[in-house]
Amino acid sequence: MPRGDKSKYTDKQERKAEHIEEGYETRGAGKKEAESRAWATVNKDDGGGRKPGGSGRGKTTGRPAAKKGGKAGAKASASRSAAAKSASAKKAATTRKRRGR
Repeated sequence: MPRGDKSKYTDKQERKAEHIEEGYETRGAGKKEAESRAWATVNKDDGGGRKPGGSGRGKTTGRPAAKKGGKAGAKASASRSAAAKSASAKKAATTRKRRGR
């Protein structure tokens, strides 16, 4: 199978990559870079293609990349005071207003 061949991926994995790619493009990555990152993320989550004939079919994926962010963020957010959260929100609102978003 040549490099870049996507024939072993399931429809769900392809949809997942497409959705991740859109997210990267929204955040400013170029088309090719976004596609590359999206497939890398799918591979990290699922261990590559899963169609019949591929090794490891049916195994659980463990801890996918998409689920890792919440723990660190929640802990940091919980330890901040209400005043600090409010100040941060006001600063963000000012920045959005200044940039016209």
